[in-house]
Amino acid sequence: MLLKPSRFQVFATVALTLLGIGQAIAGDLFSPEVLGALIINRDNLASAFRGFKTSYQGAFDAVTPMWDRVATLVPSTSAAEDYGWLGALPQLREWIGDRHVKSLEAFGYTIKNKPFEATIGISRNDYEDDKYGLYANTFAQMGNNAASHPDTLVFPLLAAGNTSLCYDGQYFFDTDHPVGSGTVSNWGGGSGSGWYLLDTRKPIKPLVYQKRRPYDLVQMTDTTDEAVFMRGEFRYGVDGRGNAGYGLWQLAYGSKQTLDQTNLDAAFVAMESFKDSEGRPLLVSPNLLVVGPTNRSAATKLIESQKLADNSANPLYKRAEILVVPWL
Repeated sequence: MLLKPSRFQVFATVALTLLGIGQAIAGDLFSPEVLGALIINRDNLASAFRGFKTSYQGAFDAVTPMWDRVATLVPSTSAAEDYGWLGALPQLREWIGDRHVKSLEAFGYTIKNKPFEATIGISRNDYEDDKYGLYANTFAQMGNNAASHPDTLVFPLLAAGNTSLCYDGQYFFDTDHPVGSGTVSNWGGGSGSGWYLLDTRKPIKPLVYQKRRPYDLVQMTDTTDEAVFMRGEFRYGVDGRGNAGYGLWQLAYGSKQTLDQTNLDAAFVAMESFKDSEGRPLLVSPNLLVVGPTNRSAATKLIESQKLADNSANPLYKRAEILVVPWL
């Protein structure tokens, strides 16, 4: 026995038939991709973020930072790290009687970690209008900036070294660092453009870069986030934690005197003469001359010229490498 279909069944059948005919005629006409738009959903936002992350990471990895030429990397596991131990690095001695223990009590120097961030917002309209791809270069620049950021923490320390304290309670560049029963100078004085002679071949370098959390690109793109709901804005940012500070002053000599043969040679002699508190040579051997753009020409003439103006041999020829940085 055949049952007569209800009015609802007839209506549903007709509606589905018409929908199928419409889709067959229109094809992909109404798909968001053809209309030049992006459906705002979790999967598409995640896909866009992967693209942004690729741009960011590619630029980050392409950077060759300069900070590691002059600073020791110190992984940090807390809010701050103490470097009082810098004042107690004894050399070996013949073991006669009890061990000679150097105390840390007289020294105290702490580097506190700081948070750093850079954040941008992308309008929801740009996503819907398929313009989010224009931001790839922005994320690449964020990657470049993040990779270069430690340089901006480390190198200004040299310029501020004659007014900033280090582990022994003196300015990093000073004329009276206490050593044994006397004092030692690693500061040439002056008031011009600074230049800095360093020994960077020791396990501990003149400066310290302290890394607490590496730089990373993060997102705030949940459609229920307040920024998205109230302002139609998806947010992306890079952040990290760390800081920079002073290491061993014995491995650095700073000056704001004119960068000439007399003053540079005096810096070499001073550093090569450094001794520990017991009068034993520290075997410091300067190998890097750090200058700003204004001292580039003078540094090049002093270090890279084989002959002096009178055609005699240049005693400073190739005595050190030259590193030009814009923070000096």
